[in-house]
Parts: sequence; C-alpha cells; structure tokens
Amino acid sequence: MLNLSNQRVDAAVWDEELSRSQKELLDPKGGRRIGRVMTVVGGVFLIILFLPWRQTIEGTGTLTTLSPQDRPQTVQNAIAGRIEHWAVREGQLVAKGDTILTISEIKDEYFDPNLPQRLREQLAAKQGNVAANAAKISATDQQLAALRTTLEVQLSAARNRVTQARNTVSIDSADLVAVNNAFQIARARLARYEEGYKNGLFSLTDIESRRLKLQEDLAKVTAQRNKLLNSRQSLANASIELANLRAKYEQDIAKTQSDRSSAVSSLSSSEGEVASLRNKISNVEVRRGMYVVRAPQAGYVVRTLKAGIGETIKEGESIATLQPDAPVLAAELYVRAMDVPLIQRGRTVRLQFDGWPAVQFSGWPSVAVGTFGGTVTVIDVVSTTNGKYRLLVRPKLDRANNDGAWPAQLRLGSGVYGWVILDSVPVWYEIWRQLNGFPPSLQAAPQEAPIKNKAEDKKS
Repeated sequence: MLNLSNQRVDAAVWDEELSRSQKELLDPKGGRRIGRVMTVVGGVFLIILFLPWRQTIEGTGTLTTLSPQDRPQTVQNAIAGRIEHWAVREGQLVAKGDTILTISEIKDEYFDPNLPQRLREQLAAKQGNVAANAAKISATDQQLAALRTTLEVQLSAARNRVTQARNTVSIDSADLVAVNNAFQIARARLARYEEGYKNGLFSLTDIESRRLKLQEDLAKVTAQRNKLLNSRQSLANASIELANLRAKYEQDIAKTQSDRSSAVSSLSSSEGEVASLRNKISNVEVRRGMYVVRAPQAGYVVRTLKAGIGETIKEGESIATLQPDAPVLAAELYVRAMDVPLIQRGRTVRLQFDGWPAVQFSGWPSVAVGTFGGTVTVIDVVSTTNGKYRLLVRPKLDRANNDGAWPAQLRLGSGVYGWVILDSVPVWYEIWRQLNGFPPSLQAAPQEAPIKNKAEDKKS
C-alpha cells in the first residue's frame, strides 16, 4: 500500500484488532445456534404445511338489494306540465304519498277551470238524446205491432173475398152447366117437334113456342156464361187485391223497421258518446289529481333532476331520484367462471366492506377481524359482459362465531370484497395448487341447497 496518509496506525493496535476479529469469526458456538434456529424454523414450517387450510373463492362487487323495489328509483310525472312548487329538498325523508312536486296544466284543452261541469252538461244532453232514441224505438216497435195486426186483419178480409169470389165462380159454373143442359134439351125438343110437325102431329104454334123457348134458353146460356166470366174476373181482382195488400203492408213494415234501425243506430252512437264523455270526465278528474306528484314509497330524495319554478316537463320525465327507506341489503359479488361450479346456495361468505378496517386470513376465517358473515342466496345462470358470474349474498347471523348484523352505516353502491368459504385442505396442498394454477377442490360434488319458499324466506 502507498503511504499517502500522514496518520500512522500503530502496529500494536492493528495486531490487537486482528486477533479480536479472528476470535469472533472462529467461535464454534455461533454455528450451533444458527443450526438450532434453522431446525426449529424448518420444524415449524413442516408443522404449518400439515395444518388445515380453508379454501376460498374471492370476489369483488358492490352493495345492492335483493328486492327491486328497494333499489334507487326515479320519480316520474304522468302528465306534462309546468313546475309551480317544490315541496321537498334533497336528502329529505318522505313517507309514501307525500307531495314532492306541484305542476300546472300546459295543454289548452284542459285550461277551462269548469271543464268537468261543461262535460257533465254535454253528458246530460247526450243522455237526453239516448232517452229520445229509446222512446223512438219503443214507438216504432208499437207501430210495427199495429201494422202487423192490421196486416193480419186486412189479409184475412182479402182472403175471405177471394174465397167468396171462388165460391161465386163455382156457383156460376154450375148454373152455366144447368142452363146449357136446358138449352140442349130445348134444342132436342124443337127437333122432335119439327119432325112431328112434318108428320102432322104438332101445330105450327107448338113449333113457334118451342123455337121461342130455345131462344130464351140460349139467352140464359149466354147470360150465365157472361156472369161466370164476371165472377172469374172478380176472383182475379180479389187475388190481385190480396197480393197488393200484402205488398203494401210489407213495404210499410219495412219502412218502419228501417226507421227503427236508424233509431237503434242513433241510440248506439249516443250511448257511445255518453260512454266517451264519462271516460273523459273520469280522465279529467284523474288528470287533475296528477297535478301533485307524490312519493310512491317511503324513502330519501337523493337528487332532484329538475330545478326552478316555471320549468316545463314532459310526460313520463324523471324529476327526482328516490332511495327507499330501510332496504334489505345484499352483497353483489362477481367471481370467475371457473369457480362458479364449486359454489352453491347456502355457502358461507366472509365480507369486507369499504371503510371498515379488517384483517382477513382467507385460510383461517375464524381469526379474521373486521369482517362480516354472509350466505350465498342467488347465483346467476348467465355471465355478465366481462365473463364473470354474479352472486348475491345475504347477511348471516351466527352467534357462535360472533357474527352480528351488518353495519347500519352501509350504503348502496359501496364496495365489498368477499371470500366464499369452501372445504379444508392441508397447507402444502394449497401451496401446490396455487403454484400450479389449479381451481379449488371439493371432497364431493356440490349439491344445491333447497330453495326456500316466500314464507321461509321472510322468516330468515
């Protein structure tokens, strides 16, 4: 070495420090102590490797509710209007039916303050029209009954006249046969008298008498034949009158039925207008009740989506967000698809909520601090967009493990981290599984817990 320093180290001091360092390095007891420590550590490590380890499936998510009615909802107005008054402020607790907002009408057809009275007057007029049409229908029914009665009487009389004319024709036909027979007899007698006159048996006076008698009988035949023709004509006229009478009354009846159909149509139209007016009156009354927007259920007004006075809102537009009071909370956890077959309803879950300090030993849940117990209630049958499956975890009260109710300060949407507790395995197996990336193992195939009915679910 170069002697660059002005200070010199005494050789005696150097020798003394060198001998002291060699003594410490070459102490044989230090090596034995290190060996014993390593032996103890190795033994403890071997013991730890054979300790039981509870396998878990990790999942993250947020707080939600089991019932859809407990989740945040928007309050909407049913009709369009203009904001007149706000009855609540953000963060206020409202009961079911409390007034949230008051609006006024913006449609001109509902501006009239006496609109229900006007509609009732129109309804009374239409009801009078209905009564008039009903009276007209009754009158036409009576007219139809009278026409049918008169028709039967007239038809009966006409049929009697036809029968009389038919009888007259029969009588005249018989009389014609009789006078024709008398004429034939008279002609035969005249022929015999003329033959006897040639033989000198009868006189000319007798011949002339017989000829006169023959002319009289011929005149009777001609008169009877004309009478028969007249009788037949009367029969034809009676038949024509019967048909004409039937046609005339059928025309009158058809006209009356047409008037009745018109009255029935007018009655139906009036009844339809009456129903429409009643519906409109009911709609107006219901609409006026919608000028006040009320809370659909008890809860907190989280945020108002409209502001100011005089602002116009549309039909079905959201005006405020309402968080129902005292919701039944549940943890919404998302797990990998490869872990879902190992989970079934009823599995125990340890939960760590955002804002609550906790120390969690996933393999030894009994020594965890600051976590809360839960039970798997719902397992989705389809995955989400990111390929994970959703679990719904309800609170689990376990006095044996000092598991109490979830904190009352929890809010919907808060973050939560959970561990689904599976079966126990040795620590060495869990290390080997984690190093190889294998999924957790079960002693037997998982079986679904029986689904509770509604009554049991409420009790739980």
